[in-house]
Parts: sequence; structure tokens; C-alpha cells
Amino acid sequence: MRCIMNEVMKTILKRQTIREYKPDQITDEQLDALMQAALRAPSGRNGQPCHVRFVQNPEMLKEMNTDFKELVGYDTPAYTRWDTNPVYHNAPTFIVLFAEGESYMDGGIMCENICIAAEGMGLGTCIIASVGALFADGNEQGNKWKRAWDIPEEYKFLIAIAVGYPDEKPEMKPRFEDRIKVIR
Repeated sequence: MRCIMNEVMKTILKRQTIREYKPDQITDEQLDALMQAALRAPSGRNGQPCHVRFVQNPEMLKEMNTDFKELVGYDTPAYTRWDTNPVYHNAPTFIVLFAEGESYMDGGIMCENICIAAEGMGLGTCIIASVGALFADGNEQGNKWKRAWDIPEEYKFLIAIAVGYPDEKPEMKPRFEDRIKVIR
């Protein structure tokens, strides 16, 4: 495939999942930029259904991980590197997206905006769905976190993103180019 190269395309092509982070917190300027990326994400009929929380409290993240592990099991491979990393992969910032109703497409668009913005600032990201088990309907531990983060209990978990300074440089994974076709 041929590709027109510009800064946006370079950022998209360079982005990959990071699961090891340095302990340093992202800067307030980076945080503000990520919040703007979330805020500017398009949504169906401009409904803007996503409620986003940027969690930077390490004690809260550790406790949330304990609640998650007690739910799914400490020896259950619910996510990559489950045996060495907490569900948030020790990232100093953990972003959670919720919405009223099933706004998964809008959440996905917002998630990608955040991840590309983070990559453009030299930050790493890991998109995390497995922690959604904690927020399943009726789960009191998940509702505890929704209350702590000022999210109405009826809102659905959409996706989470670990964000921080990368402490690894994984090899780029191959892409299945034969799955993309032009129909003319």
C-alpha cells in the first residue's frame, strides 16, 4: 500500500500497545491535551454520550485492581501479562469511559482520539476492555467505583486506557493487509 505521509499519518503508523510504564506521572499539559482530544471526539448526532475519568490516584488504582482480581481470579489470564502486571499495567494515568446506553462506537472514536494524541506527545497507551467485567450490571464492587468517580450506576462501561511514559519498545506486530480491499 502507498501512503501519503504527514505528521498525523506518522503518528498513526507508529502507535502500538505499551504494557510497561515508567512511574513518572504525565504532565498537566499532557493531561489537558488528552482531555481536549476526548472532548473533541465526534459522536453520533453530536450526542456526546461519553463520560470520561482520568484516574491518577495510585492507591485508588491498586484497590480497583484488587477488586478486579478478586472478581476474575488472581490466576485467570483475563488480559495480556496478567501474571506480572495489574490490569492497568502500572500506568500512572488510567482513563475510563462510560456512557448512558450502549455507545460503544462513540467510545471507540474517543478512545482512538486519546491514543493518537498520546502517541503524538511521546506517551504510550494500552486499550483495556477486560476491566469491564468489574463494571457489569449489578456488580457492587463496580458500582463502588462508579460512585467514587461520579458516574451514575446505570451507565455502561465502554473502554479503558492506560497512559504513561513507555518503559518498553516492543516490536511492531505484523498487519494483515489482505483484509483491506477497495471495491470500485
